[in-house]
Amino acid sequence: MKIILTHEVTGLGAAGDVVDVKDGYARNYLIPRNFAIRWTKGGEKDVEQIRRARKIHEIATIEQANEIKARLEGVKVRLAVRSGDAGRLFGSVTPADVASAIKASGGPEVDKRRIELGTPIKTLGAHETSVRLHPEVAAKVAIEVVAA
Repeated sequence: MKIILTHEVTGLGAAGDVVDVKDGYARNYLIPRNFAIRWTKGGEKDVEQIRRARKIHEIATIEQANEIKARLEGVKVRLAVRSGDAGRLFGSVTPADVASAIKASGGPEVDKRRIELGTPIKTLGAHETSVRLHPEVAAKVAIEVVAA
């Protein structure tokens, strides 16, 4: 099935790209989560609009991405969450939680879709996440998860 991506999807493409994927992947995952829309001849107009919006929000140069990376890696991020007695969390830390904690700690505003949690964070303590700023630049952010 041919689709138009409306958001960046890791391993597939960026917003505005027209890609071919298996029908089930498009029907069951990408389209219901608004990561993509079906490709049509009229949809080609949407592609240009999506690409223009992407250019506005995108970090344009590697130098700019490296500057944001330096700011991110210099920020001490503390995230207060509810937890049990043994240090296990009630649920897990989401990329949206990490993005708001970075902003609250004085760091730059980061899109939650660019934050990659390797494994779900379900315990208190120090953890590390990756933030994709540019196709060639990724920042490592240290997060300290503490009990609220």
